[in-house]
Amino acid sequence: MRKLTLPSIFCLFVLLNLPAHSQQFDAAFGFGTVTAPAGKADATGTFFPSNRGGLYPSFSADVLIKHHLGVQGEVAWRATQNLYGGYQPYRTILYDFNGIYAPQLGKKVAAELMAGVGGEDLRFYTGVYTCNFVTCTNYVSSNHFAGHFGGGIRFYVWGNLFIRPEAHLYLINNNNEFSSGTMGRYSISIGYSFRPGF
Repeated sequence: MRKLTLPSIFCLFVLLNLPAHSQQFDAAFGFGTVTAPAGKADATGTFFPSNRGGLYPSFSADVLIKHHLGVQGEVAWRATQNLYGGYQPYRTILYDFNGIYAPQLGKKVAAELMAGVGGEDLRFYTGVYTCNFVTCTNYVSSNHFAGHFGGGIRFYVWGNLFIRPEAHLYLINNNNEFSSGTMGRYSISIGYSFRPGF
């Protein structure tokens, strides 16, 4: 997570400064799961597992600047550690930064379509703490660049409070630890829209 600190602070700064000039600011928290192709063995007999299953909490925020267009960012992480190969504890963290188009479909319904880039941070827990002058960690990270596509439908259930079922597709570059570089995430989020004039 330390590698994400500076970009996260920058994005938060940008998102916090944009609402004054924007049409709308939205923030949401959700829960979901991921799916991926089944595990497979290569020509040498080495088995590569699937990176699917588990509970994934997520946090997202977006700013719509003009004509329902804006910027969006989100992070989702596996709530509990999984076992790689049946013995190595690990956790998957997914993050992305997107352009977003969020048209109103009615007074209480809006769509979301987004595309962008991000990454997959695989944390393999070693059981041994490595320390420097700032902090200590007990994992080794394997990071992969990813393309991201997603969409959802916001249902405004009470004022500016919404529920959003959503789906995401991650195309992960060089995801050598697993059977595939393709991963889907399905989630439902609850959020709030700060909309001037509503």
